[in-house]
Amino acid sequence: MACLSTSGRVVCGTRRQQTHKLFYQIFGSRPGYTTGSGTGANMPGLHRTQQMQFQQAIRPFHGLSFNIGKDYSDLLKNPQNCSHNLNYSQCSKTNLRQHSSVHTQQPAGPVREIQIDPYIILDDELKYFYDDVRDLLQSGTSQPELDTIASYYFDGQGKALRPMVTMLMAKAINYHLNKESHQLVHKQRQIALFSEMVHSASLVHDDVIDQSDFRRGKPSVNALWNHKKVTMAGDYILSVASIMIARLRSDDVTIVLSQILTDLVQGEFMQLGSRETENERFAHYLTKTYRKTASLIANALKATAVIAQAEDNVAELAFQYGRNIGLAFQLVDDMLDFVSSTEQMGKPTAADLKLGLATAPVLFACEKYPELNPMVMRRFSEPGDVERAFELVHKSHGLEQTRFLAKKHCNEAIRLAQELTESPYQKGLQVVADLVINRMK
Repeated sequence: MACLSTSGRVVCGTRRQQTHKLFYQIFGSRPGYTTGSGTGANMPGLHRTQQMQFQQAIRPFHGLSFNIGKDYSDLLKNPQNCSHNLNYSQCSKTNLRQHSSVHTQQPAGPVREIQIDPYIILDDELKYFYDDVRDLLQSGTSQPELDTIASYYFDGQGKALRPMVTMLMAKAINYHLNKESHQLVHKQRQIALFSEMVHSASLVHDDVIDQSDFRRGKPSVNALWNHKKVTMAGDYILSVASIMIARLRSDDVTIVLSQILTDLVQGEFMQLGSRETENERFAHYLTKTYRKTASLIANALKATAVIAQAEDNVAELAFQYGRNIGLAFQLVDDMLDFVSSTEQMGKPTAADLKLGLATAPVLFACEKYPELNPMVMRRFSEPGDVERAFELVHKSHGLEQTRFLAKKHCNEAIRLAQELTESPYQKGLQVVADLVINRMK
């Protein structure tokens, strides 16, 4: 039996029924489901008009669509009896044509490509995600203002990348291990909640440290409340998240997730320092980037494998996938700081230079323009440093080299994902790499 929902609507079913549901989420219909007087193209209990209305109500992906260039049949595993068995078996082109014309009202013909939307196939897990976070924060305090500050960034306007990737890896591993249960997925969802809560707590603390006034297209917490209250609200988010994980009663998971907090603090301290030589400087930057950004994703994904009692090699695969995605995400973020507008990013651009931080584009640009080195050492503190550094980065190949390095990490993440048993979730992990490298904010 496999649990199909962890968002308050518990529905259990067999692996075959789960497969049907995934197809329904991807294609907008339930292949193979029939009613007393209908065909496989009908949804149980709905007239055709109702079906069309229901399909129109399916929520779209957040303005983005990713194409992995695979046939519909690539979603399925090796062939056995497609007409009677939908357990990820490979259908013939005839059946592909039937699915294309009957179930999606598309013109007859083979389906050439399949677009996997990670947010749609995880709709049950993510639908009430921020509601649940806000409920947790509200239930832990009797101080209304503390709840307001702590909940400020849980308004559903973020990318929700970390919980999405965490649940994708969790479901991909569950399928790989053939372990499906409501209890397991619920625990893994708690880990996803933890990852987003820790991330948001770090944003709250960053706003105090960096004295930023703008984030996610709105005033930062730092601009609306005093520093003491904001700092304590960040601490409160971490404490609620920690209590939630303690209730899982897994020492191994607690140890893995505690490493995230250790790395976050060390990464912040590393950001305050610099290195003299170019080689040391880049190694310092990558280590800092891992600790501040990638460790959270890597260890959250590893924790989903640990709670599923996966073998060490599977837990390590989840960790390395998360590490590569996390590094790529931050590299792209550092690149966008030089090329995106404030409106696109939802925060000021060239922010890192103004904070005295030398990120990958600057460090690569130093190879062509050594005059950047003294600016890096003095943290762009003299008049004109920020403007000159910005200009030199654009004159160099620093942005292209940064993107190339990010792409390498994304390719490695895809390779790791391909080692898991093929499923829509495994495909979704590969789509995430495209999402990261092609994002514009």
